[in-house]
Amino acid sequence: MTKTYQLVLDTNVLLAGLRSSRGASYKLLTVLNDKRWQLNISTPLILEYEEILKREKYQLTLSNDEIDNVIDAICAIANQCNIFYLWRPVAKDPDDDFLIDLALECQADFIITYNQKDLQPAEKFGIKVVTPKEFLQQVGEIP
Repeated sequence: MTKTYQLVLDTNVLLAGLRSSRGASYKLLTVLNDKRWQLNISTPLILEYEEILKREKYQLTLSNDEIDNVIDAICAIANQCNIFYLWRPVAKDPDDDFLIDLALECQADFIITYNQKDLQPAEKFGIKVVTPKEFLQQVGEIP
């Protein structure tokens, strides 16, 4: 039996994938509901998704209702994790610590982000911090 990869998706990847239908972020969004991996979310992450996407809605050319639909779709396929402990401070940017908390709680294999530098401390817990392109290459979705 093959292992199901546990994933945490940073908001910057979601934003990039919704901004353009070209590129690795968009490709990743199209395959999020694959049985080879499980997306993991937490309340703080969903609130950040909502805040950032609605702040950038004109750039995304999406309405608030469409953004809500995207977030609802993510919630429908993702594993909801409750964070009962905090490993803070770990990340360079304290605003990123909740991603590491989530990754630890769900025993994530990957945090997928464009902010690798600030999330690098997660690697000392065995969590790979990769870009969408790197993840898609590792799982054989792109060459």
